[in-house]
Amino acid sequence: MSETPLAKLRHDLRTPINHILGYSELVAEELADEGVTSVSDDLGKIRHAAQQLLGMVGENLSEEGFARLIGYASAAAPAPSKGASSVSTATSAPDADKLAPIPGRILVVDDIAENREMLARRLERQGHTAVLAADGAEALEIARREAFDLVLLDLMMPVLDGYETLTALKADDALRHIPVIMISALDELDSAVRCIERGAEDYLPKPFNPTVLRARIGASLEKKALRDQEQKYLRQIEETQKQLEGELDEAAKYVRSIFPEPTQEPFRIDWSYAPSMQLGGDAFGYHWIDGEHFAIYLLDVCGHGVGASLLSVTAINVLRSAALPATDFREPAQVLAALNEAFQMERQNNMYFTIWYGVYHRPTRTLRHASGGHPPALLLRPDGSMEELRAPGMLIGAMPGMRYTSAACEIAPGDRLLVLCDGTYEIKKPNGEMIEFDDFKQFMGKHGAQPDGLEKLLAWVHELRGGQPLEDDFSIVRVEF
Repeated sequence: MSETPLAKLRHDLRTPINHILGYSELVAEELADEGVTSVSDDLGKIRHAAQQLLGMVGENLSEEGFARLIGYASAAAPAPSKGASSVSTATSAPDADKLAPIPGRILVVDDIAENREMLARRLERQGHTAVLAADGAEALEIARREAFDLVLLDLMMPVLDGYETLTALKADDALRHIPVIMISALDELDSAVRCIERGAEDYLPKPFNPTVLRARIGASLEKKALRDQEQKYLRQIEETQKQLEGELDEAAKYVRSIFPEPTQEPFRIDWSYAPSMQLGGDAFGYHWIDGEHFAIYLLDVCGHGVGASLLSVTAINVLRSAALPATDFREPAQVLAALNEAFQMERQNNMYFTIWYGVYHRPTRTLRHASGGHPPALLLRPDGSMEELRAPGMLIGAMPGMRYTSAACEIAPGDRLLVLCDGTYEIKKPNGEMIEFDDFKQFMGKHGAQPDGLEKLLAWVHELRGGQPLEDDFSIVRVEF
């Protein structure tokens, strides 16, 4: 830090005068607390004389005033008026030392012991706790070891001055949130500007007005308390979010656990699944109904997240456990009609789902299937041809009393069945362009029979998204007969 010789002279002269003002005020206040008023007039005279001295220092040791005193000022230059002095009146208002509404732990940093003691006594009268440091280096050491609500920092100090200490405080992630009020006898405006630019909360010149000091400290502590409360809430939110993420992760693991394992006998079955969120609304399964009938199904609940996942898991568990009364699970149309009655959307928080449900009869190699508003399954023939397995039917839960229709097809050795959701082909590119179902069919016609065909499909979908997250859940089941 550099200052002009006159600025340093003003600083050095003001320091002892400030001591006179500060201690005379403290003595007057403490005597008044004890009911002693006999010397109040004398103390008032001392303060008045000290204020006059400060006025003379400010008036005569300014650049213009000093030039005038030594005869270098222009004769036409008017003398600065006493009203232009930057001296602050140090008269203490009656409430200057009332208990602070928010008491704080305050670090007082000043190289002059009298200044530290005077500030500490005043702060303690207001209910604060004061910890003292003689220079910036000691202040940083203490601040890194103990917690503080505010720092009162002198500007001109040896070892490490106020500018350097303020810069170090604001550069330290663990300390930068502590508000700093600069207090200095240096009366230059650019000093205040530099301090504010470096992150100081406020700047007060010496001698400080006790009422103003109390108000500035109170405002700083209030802001600090609000920030601390905000940080507490943020930590609570982060902890809650972390707990929620852990629970969602457990839920996602459970959803995956209900999916059947890929198999090799008597059919080769594999699948690929990628929810757009931590919990998705897609679910699928396959199981033997009896020794001759094998069920394959995939459903897609509207929306994403916890609600959609709960509904999808519930519906899948109903299918796995055959928990629909008076229903022949070998008849796809009957199964969908029973699901529609069991999962009416007004009883499911207005949520519905689509489903493709098929039953393979092994003795006759016949596949019967039905659809509730779901995309068609694809049957890939060994000769490269492809068949869409469609059946008319309303989505599940929209209206009671809906009827569904089953369709049937023959399954030849080497045929591959693809049961899928719309998230495998309704892909929006970053430029907003959507790919068509025919694009998906063409890709699967080329790769669907390959052992890693489903992995290639998911990689292709991610490539189409250009690195952006999936907009919908991705799920597909492949059965090789």
